Amino acid sequence: MISNFFSKSKPIHYIIVSVILLMVFVLSRVSSFADNFSLIFLANQIGLFCVIVLSVFVFDFLVTRNGLTKKNSYNILLFSIFIAVFPQTLLNSRLLFAHFFILLALRRILSLRSQKEIKKKIFDASFWIALSTLFYFWSSVFFIMIFAALLVYLIADVKNYLIPFVGVAATAILVIIYGISLNKDISVVTDTMFVYSFDYSTLKTKQIIVGSTLLFSIGFWAMFYFIKNIKFQMKSHRPSFKLIILYALLGLFIIAVTPSKNGSEFIFLFVPLSIIVTNYIEVVPSKWLKETLLWVIILIPIALLILSFFPES
Repeated sequence: MISNFFSKSKPIHYIIVSVILLMVFVLSRVSSFADNFSLIFLANQIGLFCVIVLSVFVFDFLVTRNGLTKKNSYNILLFSIFIAVFPQTLLNSRLLFAHFFILLALRRILSLRSQKEIKKKIFDASFWIALSTLFYFWSSVFFIMIFAALLVYLIADVKNYLIPFVGVAATAILVIIYGISLNKDISVVTDTMFVYSFDYSTLKTKQIIVGSTLLFSIGFWAMFYFIKNIKFQMKSHRPSFKLIILYALLGLFIIAVTPSKNGSEFIFLFVPLSIIVTNYIEVVPSKWLKETLLWVIILIPIALLILSFFPES
């Protein structure tokens, strides 16, 4: 049974998840491979795929290190399946880099729980988020998580609240130096700032409607259990669980305001929902219900692939 197979964290799970991601990556970019194939293009694609795989490892590390789930591999399985449900996420290279940098920032934010090297961790998180903003402006909303972490982890020193601004300034200086030294026009960065849209007409495709229905239905259902069970977690870990809820809300905000809505923006929901749904799977008492839920999630991208062969009405 698949629930038993992924109930313990094993090295083979990383291989399986990597194979799933490779299949989705190739299928989503097959037309690009046919039209633009060259050694440089192949090297770029390999680099992008490495970023995706590294994202999985960073995600699993921060989950394990902060006790956000039990020692299983449901989280990385769900993360890879969610990407398979929304393969558009693999077509936007800038978004992939932005998401990867947000994961690096989240790793530092959650590590504030230890109350060690606080200033260094805040600066690192600020730097990674600022770097992510260069690739995708609306990822800047994750700066909120830094200030929220200072509050929930009871870090009261006022000086720490100024450090994120130092991180932003450091990134801005590096960008300016880069632009001047290589004679690059950096206005392209500022031109995309604060551009938003509430037009959702581009999301009215069968694939996105079915995929988002799955994501929100399972996510909202699992959220109730996630919130309910926070009080049963170790006291030192509870703030981290609250930050994951904030992460999900910020991901929803990005989906709501992003100017180019094509499904790729859903990537910012995959990490928090993977954690939230994993926590729900862990507490499901019925084995057949757990097995059924996992199979439904796994079969959805296959159904969507079949659905893609039928023209939109």
